Amino acid sequence: MQMKHDGIGRARRRPAAALASAMLGAAALMLGGCATAGAPPISTADVAAGLETYQLGAGDRVRVTVFNEPSLTGEYNITPGGALAFPLIGVVNAGGRTIEAVQQELAAKLSEGYVNDPRVSLEVLSYRPFYILGEVNRPGEYSYASGMTVEQAIARAGGFTYRANEKTVFLRRKTGANESAVPLRSAQVAVLPGDTIRVGERYF
Repeated sequence: MQMKHDGIGRARRRPAAALASAMLGAAALMLGGCATAGAPPISTADVAAGLETYQLGAGDRVRVTVFNEPSLTGEYNITPGGALAFPLIGVVNAGGRTIEAVQQELAAKLSEGYVNDPRVSLEVLSYRPFYILGEVNRPGEYSYASGMTVEQAIARAGGFTYRANEKTVFLRRKTGANESAVPLRSAQVAVLPGDTIRVGERYF
């Protein structure tokens, strides 16, 4: 009788253990789903574009060259409101616009009675910073370097903490509202000025 009783006890414990394991797995899936819900993937086009389609914004410092016009050539900051204050023509809206678009507007306004056939060139001297949060040793604001990848950004922030999830991090572009999941050690993903990188905590 004792052997029969033990067999029933073991039979009852096995389903309970299986149920607990299933619930744990479901919880892990829910956590993963919450972290990436609504987050669009990083596309190949997004990575390839890099700075080619870069939009100017607050914190950028640019150099504007007007050929044969040394008094107009100089360095300018993009204000927190996205404005570029330029001699003769006043304020030009630069925030959220490409370098080419701002060049064309500067040339168009200078041609309105100020400079004959103006030729304007604009280059970015220093980009606005990027931000890294979460499970890195030195979270905070960092100056941007052209060509930087997500992994290089993490290295600049002192690397992962012992609690960090080292397989996937989350990236939010300056121009986007949602975070995107970035799997590490697969494809190199470019960081752009103004981006925010968040390193989460591992659960297991």
